[in-house]
Amino acid sequence: MNPVEAHTLLKQFDCLNPTHPPIQREQLRQALLQVAHQSDDQLLGICADTLSQGQRALETYAKALGYTPNPQFSPIQGAVYIKFNPKSELCYADSYSGDHRGVLVSCQSADEPGLNEMYGHLPLDLFETDRL
Repeated sequence: MNPVEAHTLLKQFDCLNPTHPPIQREQLRQALLQVAHQSDDQLLGICADTLSQGQRALETYAKALGYTPNPQFSPIQGAVYIKFNPKSELCYADSYSGDHRGVLVSCQSADEPGLNEMYGHLPLDLFETDRL
């Protein structure tokens, strides 16, 4: 898959449009890894039903992208939003009252012709090993 195909596939996951056509998970994983490779930094935003579900998504996405976050979260009841910035190593979680669930991946490039896009909400379990 080339970078244009990867970008086109991922743009079907638009946070403003919750419907998208069925896509093979492996194809989606490869597309995300392709566009991440084309950018300098990636930020993760995770909307999940529980803190443990959000932490698992954080761990699996971060590992797939080559990061190893080590967050220490205080307990949170109910839905959560987790934000992770690998460059600064900042990671926080807070209560979330919205309806969206999934992972937002913001790919950012330092140079103008580089990739600067946000993709998602992608499936929380996209990189779960038992789903591969």
